[in-house]
Amino acid sequence: MSDASSIESQEQLVSDIKSVISDAEEMLSATADQAGEKATKLRARIQARLADAKLRLVDAEEALLAKTRAAARVTDEYVHESPWTAIGVATAVGVLLGLALGRR
Repeated sequence: MSDASSIESQEQLVSDIKSVISDAEEMLSATADQAGEKATKLRARIQARLADAKLRLVDAEEALLAKTRAAARVTDEYVHESPWTAIGVATAVGVLLGLALGRR
């Protein structure tokens, strides 16, 4: 279960980073008419960092996708090797969830 929560938190992080990059790009375009050497240098530096962040984000997404596929493959193999154990675990989780939700 920790792998699943780790993957979910990584997916959320990727989503958050995409939002930050999008907001930063929007802010850069909104301030494009600002004159001055300092503003121009700052915009150029920010644009370079955003480009680097986008490349890193693509790498992170690919790694996350690979982890997700690996986790799915391992789960699939386990279920095929031990179907009755998988059914028992799924039943136990269902009963526990039913009890927990029934008490609310």
